[in-house]
Amino acid sequence: MTYGMFTEAGNQAVQRIVDYATGKLMTYNETLPLLYALSNKPGFEEATDTAVRESVYLSMDKNIA
Repeated sequence: MTYGMFTEAGNQAVQRIVDYATGKLMTYNETLPLLYALSNKPGFEEATDTAVRESVYLSMDKNIA
């Protein structure tokens, strides 16, 4: 899955967040702090960009539905 991150490592990091969040039945709003934490790491600053957040939302919706 491509989440709009600038690197494959970034997409994989976001995928791990989505997997964790859906596994714990977290809501999208509960997942946002995880994306903000990732965005504070060097090389992952775009984790809170609109495109990334929208992709996460859509992915979580598909995994929960």
